[in-house]
Amino acid sequence: MDDRTEIEALRAELERANYEYYVLDKPTMSDFDFDHKLRRLEELEAAHPEWKTPDSPTQRVGGKVAEGFAEVVHQVPLESLQDVFSFEELREFDQRVREVVEDVTYDAEPKVDGLSVALEYENGVFVRGATRGDGRVGEDVTENLKTIRSIPLRLPDSLPRLIVRGEVFMPKSVFQKLNGERELAGQALFANPRNAAAGSLRQLDPKIAAARHLDILIFNIQYVEGKSFTDHVETLEYLESQRFKVIPHTLCATIDACAKRIEEIGDGREEFDFDIDGAVVKVNSLAERELLGSTAKFPRWAAAYKYPPEQKLSKVVDIVVQVGRTGVLTPKAVIEPVRLAGTTVTNATLHNQDFISEKDVRIGDTVLVQKAGEIIPEIVSVIKEKRPQGTSPYRLPDRCPVCGAPVVRDEDGAAMRCTGAECSAQLLRHLVHFASRDAMDIEGLGPANVETLADAGLLKAPGDLYLLQAEDVAPLEHFAKKSAQNLVQAIEKSKENDLSRLIFALGIRQVGQKAGQVLARQFGTLDALAAATEEELSAVPDVGPITAKSISSWFADPQSQHLIEALKDAGVNMTSKAEPLGDKFAGLTFVLTGELEHFTRKEAGERIQAQGGKVSGSVSKKTSYVIAGEAAGSKLRKAQELGVTVLDESEFLKMLDE
Repeated sequence: MDDRTEIEALRAELERANYEYYVLDKPTMSDFDFDHKLRRLEELEAAHPEWKTPDSPTQRVGGKVAEGFAEVVHQVPLESLQDVFSFEELREFDQRVREVVEDVTYDAEPKVDGLSVALEYENGVFVRGATRGDGRVGEDVTENLKTIRSIPLRLPDSLPRLIVRGEVFMPKSVFQKLNGERELAGQALFANPRNAAAGSLRQLDPKIAAARHLDILIFNIQYVEGKSFTDHVETLEYLESQRFKVIPHTLCATIDACAKRIEEIGDGREEFDFDIDGAVVKVNSLAERELLGSTAKFPRWAAAYKYPPEQKLSKVVDIVVQVGRTGVLTPKAVIEPVRLAGTTVTNATLHNQDFISEKDVRIGDTVLVQKAGEIIPEIVSVIKEKRPQGTSPYRLPDRCPVCGAPVVRDEDGAAMRCTGAECSAQLLRHLVHFASRDAMDIEGLGPANVETLADAGLLKAPGDLYLLQAEDVAPLEHFAKKSAQNLVQAIEKSKENDLSRLIFALGIRQVGQKAGQVLARQFGTLDALAAATEEELSAVPDVGPITAKSISSWFADPQSQHLIEALKDAGVNMTSKAEPLGDKFAGLTFVLTGELEHFTRKEAGERIQAQGGKVSGSVSKKTSYVIAGEAAGSKLRKAQELGVTVLDESEFLKMLDE
């Protein structure tokens, strides 16, 4: 690859990584790889200045303002830092500083891996907070920042104006709890605490940000009126007196003392309740900082030491498979103990079968293991020349190691998943889904209460819900006599739900709420649905061959049959209360808009679907009818523009009665 081609490829790759990191909050490139690719691009552009462009990643700090937040122009730019990757480069930084300042002291701090923000105070009152954005223009996230309890809303001193800079992060303990809750709810997991913090701070609803329990560490005064300081440590001590949570810091007389402190921070990173992606060295004297100044991109008085991914050899002793709350089988390599990034590592993630097959990881192999920052240890490569004789490729089991139910591969991914209806590993997820609003709609049975009941041994399968007694529930955490009685009454009430809700509540793969309604109307009873062949199921509207196979396999499993019998014994309704499925509206698509007098829009939609029609949320040329109620808006206008037939409610009622 020639230099011109490499420059263009690097620019495209880094811009994509910037977008994923700053805009999507879903990074796919590690910080270490990004930093090295950026360094390579800088070298190439220095060698070929004629090819340097204003839009190159080397000419920007990175980041864009997200939609939904007002722009904030920073009074003092939030600069990025010059990266160094070795102590040799750190000493080169020190030499450059000493060319301007002879007698220098430094402050060394951990570099928090979070989201950088500026907090503005006027007369001691917090008035605005903004994300870093591209360093000059950020996003106004004041209301979300107010939910962070470690940010003081009023300071003891009423300085005319004060701007401080800090790093918002999600504590590791909060991150683990949040991902556990998201797993129970069937939501996508955050990749790491930094990703979670960024996603939380940029929520349009401050209530969501408040529920995430974010934290912040302040590390700099950007601007101040009414007070003067001589050095950085003095500013941090002042900020502490103003009730800010300040970054841990150490004054170092020499660059060698900084290097020693950097090693200590790296070795002790597990002790912090926040992720770090390096350590920062800053000139302590504020006057000397003024002398040193800044380049177009970063200050000359500071440097960020980036810890390289530490890699060591180990041996795979065994491969074990864990079953997560959503039924996903996760393989893990048990390795001989090895010291990495300040901790002793005995396990390494293997992700999935595709990962194992691609790297050809086998029991007995010698492997290269790495742990970059706080990332879970993983196998980088297999040292094949050290492979012992007689090893064989590893395959994930085709039966769940917890309950023995069949394992299936996700149609749209690499995950292997247990299908057991009563698998103990998935108990909490099954129960939360079973009780959810669109399923059996059991009020008062959210994730926290489900976990409490399961931990007490009262729930081992969804059928156990109907055996709960108020006197057994009342003594538990989160409950009292009245709330226990209300829960038992809500469970009793759920027995009368329509069959469509029960079908959805069973958690059959590929069967959503709409499919549950269609299947209930088509077959009438759960027994009839269970007895249906794949061919009969495939003939049902909105049920394809994959869904039909999933339904048939689910009902054939002994765990599913046991669950159904338990629900029958409890008196749960197994019959559809909906009208038999007709075909009056077969092949027709309806759009509902405005307020109807005789139905809610949901009820009208159900009537349409009961007669074989489809309901869409948007108007197009394929729309058959638009049903317009009072205060119909843009959908009515779109229908008129496209010439789609518009019905009022009386005309729709007439169609139903025909």
